[in-house]
Amino acid sequence: MLEFLDQNCDFWRHLASRRYNIVLADRATGVVRRFTISLWPTLGVVAGVLAMPVLIGFGARWSARSTVAELERSNIALTIENASYREATGELADQISSLQAAVDSLGIQSAVDPNAKAAMDKLPEPVKTRAMGGGLGATPAMLSNMLSPDLTFGLLSDLLGTMASRLDIMRTGVERRQALAAATPSIWPVPGWLTSRYGNRRDPFTGGADFHPGLDLSAPYGQPVRATADGTIAVAERSGSYGNLVEINHGYGIVTRYGHLSRFKAVAGQQVHRGDVIGFVGSTGRSTSAHLHYEILLNGKLTDPMRLLSTH
Repeated sequence: MLEFLDQNCDFWRHLASRRYNIVLADRATGVVRRFTISLWPTLGVVAGVLAMPVLIGFGARWSARSTVAELERSNIALTIENASYREATGELADQISSLQAAVDSLGIQSAVDPNAKAAMDKLPEPVKTRAMGGGLGATPAMLSNMLSPDLTFGLLSDLLGTMASRLDIMRTGVERRQALAAATPSIWPVPGWLTSRYGNRRDPFTGGADFHPGLDLSAPYGQPVRATADGTIAVAERSGSYGNLVEINHGYGIVTRYGHLSRFKAVAGQQVHRGDVIGFVGSTGRSTSAHLHYEILLNGKLTDPMRLLSTH
């Protein structure tokens, strides 16, 4: 066995040491060129030349795989980022829609009772001014066409802030309008006959000229008398010619008086709402029969209650 291996090694050493001559002759000039090459170096060069394309192919394939993997990672990152933007902008759009619904709802809620609105419209400007305290540029559908997610997100955020501010302003305005409507006398305090109007008249006691500061409404003795608007009972006591008098401060410079009551159903400091019973028809004070004397003062000045009372 060892002898065979030795013979085999000798064969390869002999093969590796062999030289080959290559002769090139030019027939025209007779020039002869001779080249001597060794077997293994030559085979190595040939093998290297043949292996070069394979190595280049493997390198290109590895580079392509690396590039594809990088692109896949970038695509995943972009997908996650876009999903995050869509979620964020979607939440903002939902908030904007909710705010818009709230704005629309406030527009509906701003409607007041027709009688109260009619009476409120007749109030003097100083009273309304005291009561009141002296369109959108884009929609989520329009913003969906923006090319830049950052720009879309920013614009939606700005729009959300603008709408929130607008909602606060509208809510404040609606609340003030509703408060003014509730404080505006707009119903008849008692059902009955109008026996004496506001203004100049003949005095029922002396027969001479007289100025009547309110309305006289004839009604059965003991008939409930109702507050004509929301407010606070300022007076509920006997007061000279008024007899038993209830005075309600409605705020915004509006005051109503109810005179000649037989008895009270309210006390000073009590909060009342339009339609609440505050007393009962009587004939106390300077009176000839059972009736209600009704007055309205605006900013301390008497005014004709018929201007504010509903005719229906």
